[in-house]
Amino acid sequence: MTSPAMRARYLNDSIATASPARLLVMLYERLVVDLSQAETALGAGDRETADDRLKHAQEIVIELRTSLRLDLWEGATDLARIYGFLLGEMISANIRADVEKVVSCRKLVEPLLDAWRQASLISAEPAA
Repeated sequence: MTSPAMRARYLNDSIATASPARLLVMLYERLVVDLSQAETALGAGDRETADDRLKHAQEIVIELRTSLRLDLWEGATDLARIYGFLLGEMISANIRADVEKVVSCRKLVEPLLDAWRQASLISAEPAA
């Protein structure tokens, strides 16, 4: 059994040594976890946990949005719009305790996570 300090060190080491593509995937993975936990918490009537998870999810989306380089990729503007939409939906879901909005956000994020996972695998392949 590992201690919380060992887990924290492992996590910090994983983040410090991760490629930019892997960091992006890790953010998306955590975003899905936060949304899933908020969904569960709202379903159980646990507003405090749902609020905490939705606020953390919002912080992730803000980080994703602010790190987006609009000048390097033509699809970045559309992705920025998706991030803006997600933020609005998560705020609304939190204010209204609307589990269905959280589910919709998660269902929007999951295919993005899958796409970034695929992209990170392709970018990690050695050149032929």
